[in-house]
Amino acid sequence: MAQFKWYFEDFEIGKTIGVGSRTVTEEEIIAFASQFDPQPFHVDPEAAEQSMYGGIIASGWHTCSLMMRLMVDGFLKEAASLGSPGVDEIRWLKPVRGGDTLIVTTTAVEAHPSKSKSDRGVVHTLWEAKNQRGETVATLKGMGMYLRRPT
Repeated sequence: MAQFKWYFEDFEIGKTIGVGSRTVTEEEIIAFASQFDPQPFHVDPEAAEQSMYGGIIASGWHTCSLMMRLMVDGFLKEAASLGSPGVDEIRWLKPVRGGDTLIVTTTAVEAHPSKSKSDRGVVHTLWEAKNQRGETVATLKGMGMYLRRPT
């Protein structure tokens, strides 16, 4: 069995873990939205300029995808993760624009050993993405299933 840095027992309630950062370009924003969320304020610079946003902004789904990538690269690849049964809440609080750097953290807010499978547990987490100005741009409340530390 592979050895991991993070098992169910390693989640300290209230502890925040930095998972990484990434700068997004306007070109990436437009490319993602062109394929998955082609609303004018995501893909058309002229229409976006006339919108309430005053320019191109990232799709919220793009922001979530960036958060997920940072979580995998900076945390989950070292965790005994079994995936997730779902997400409870996503909030897009401020627009993400080309040139913004997203800094993502995760905080364990609740953890329960499985009642039916003794080798695992569920951890409820709060993910936060802030921009380079320290403004929270998105939050996600989710759950992850993790193996318990082998004995």
